[in-house]
Amino acid sequence: MRVFVTGGTGLIGSAVVAELLGNGHTVLALARSEASAQAVEKAGAEPLRGGLADLDVLRAGVAQTDGVIHLAFGNDFSSAEALAKTVAEESTALTTLGEELIGSDRPIVTVSGTPDVPGRASTEADPLSTEGPVGGRARAVTAVLDLASRGVRTSGIRLPRTVHNEGAGGFAGILTNIARQSGVSGYPGDGTQRWPAVHALDAAVLFRLALEKAEAGTAWHAVADEGDQVRDIAAVIGRRLGLPVEQVDPEIYGPLGGIFSADQPSSSAHTRQVLGWEPKQPRLLEDLEKIQP
Repeated sequence: MRVFVTGGTGLIGSAVVAELLGNGHTVLALARSEASAQAVEKAGAEPLRGGLADLDVLRAGVAQTDGVIHLAFGNDFSSAEALAKTVAEESTALTTLGEELIGSDRPIVTVSGTPDVPGRASTEADPLSTEGPVGGRARAVTAVLDLASRGVRTSGIRLPRTVHNEGAGGFAGILTNIARQSGVSGYPGDGTQRWPAVHALDAAVLFRLALEKAEAGTAWHAVADEGDQVRDIAAVIGRRLGLPVEQVDPEIYGPLGGIFSADQPSSSAHTRQVLGWEPKQPRLLEDLEKIQP
């Protein structure tokens, strides 16, 4: 299959591109810059120059391929306004990609976060929340999944709060960066809240499986660790960086403060049973031991 991939040079995207190429697919990857284009070519894929805001480029990518994996996201969490702009840009791009696939029976694999369900681990059957700072993203993904009734083999991968590789990435990576800047490895609340996690290489396998065989309109959880306590995550970061581990004000995390403070465990039992996905890479706390001081 020839696959159009957005976000193909990021932590997750580069792993997805490698997974696709290693399993007999070819890849056309959106490249926002010359450096990204060179990275795509080095990986063995073909670059298509443009960004999420270049809607005609997105349409061209769909026209040249047999399926789509959408991963690109601006990741600007500096303010509520910046995050809203990022979500709006992605929503428009997703709508464009989905509309181009109507009636084709081709697959599109989208991405979102795992749901937050009070009192228990979320499952694939739980709906995404359309409220909060990233609620617009959930609405856009849900709209794409609904295109299953219009001849598109839609599926959605729900990623946990931390997708990691070699000690970097996800919300744990944000904790690490803030610890380096502040001199304290902090955690919000009492630190007993749980974050699910997955290694990027394991997540990449699930994206491929969904592309190849997921039924239309389905959602899947890329969760290896159901939930590590945030204070345990902060403890590893503090030890690796030689910093004190302390409770901090959630406001230090800006618009993500409320999300960082929430208990968010998640299950992938259904995904493992139906798609045969089985994580094999190091778990989060083990992988964080690779953080360089």
